[in-house]
Amino acid sequence: MEIYKQDNEDPLPKRVIQRDTDVTHLHLARRGLTYIPDLSRFSMLRCVWLNNNKIREVSRASFNCCLTELYLQNNDILSISGALRHLTCLQVLLLSNNQMKCLEETVSELKNMQDLHTLSLYLNPFTQDPEYRQYVLHHLPSVKFLDRKEVKQEERRRAFKLFSVERQRVLDTIAFGRRALPPPTGRRVTNSITKPLGDHGSRKRCIESSSHSDEREKPSVPKSIIQFSIMNWTGTSTSQWNHLDDSSKPASGILTVKLR
Repeated sequence: MEIYKQDNEDPLPKRVIQRDTDVTHLHLARRGLTYIPDLSRFSMLRCVWLNNNKIREVSRASFNCCLTELYLQNNDILSISGALRHLTCLQVLLLSNNQMKCLEETVSELKNMQDLHTLSLYLNPFTQDPEYRQYVLHHLPSVKFLDRKEVKQEERRRAFKLFSVERQRVLDTIAFGRRALPPPTGRRVTNSITKPLGDHGSRKRCIESSSHSDEREKPSVPKSIIQFSIMNWTGTSTSQWNHLDDSSKPASGILTVKLR
């Protein structure tokens, strides 16, 4: 009976807590806990240490949505599915050295955390996947430190190429802000050089037919017109003519030339 009381005893220090709104940081590490107590009543709670316990399950009702730091490393957690996705303000999450096996399920639970910059998942079974790090970086772009290692931009580019093949293919066809069209396929190429077999008349007809076919296949190119103007400066009035009011001054003219 004594052991039963210890297991079900409330781990929160009731004598120390005066008001629930006074609690902003809560240290419950190394308490031998097998479950997470209900902490949702602490509306101002921001940081919780629950590491180095024996916790196997995480409940959605355990935390309030304003939590920013959560330390759950060194436990026996099997899954966090449906338990943490409401923590949209979370910035630091340590879940290393647990028993989580499904990588997709874990990452899906963290997608709503837009401010999450520090994440630790190492020593979980799913980290044995060779594409584990690239998968996490691709689906959680806000993470800057993963498993105590800073995320490099080159790692993000490799993860993007690995898990966004179609989008990368579209980006590869874009040049200078415009979509680059692929070269036309199926176009017939006519060779005007023929073998010197047979009489000269047949060879001549073959060359002429190939040249005509080339002309038919060539697209029509619109002709351009170049136009420029030349000013006849000899007929431009000067300041002396203006003062003398010379009526015999030559008339100025503009010569316009068009080239096709």
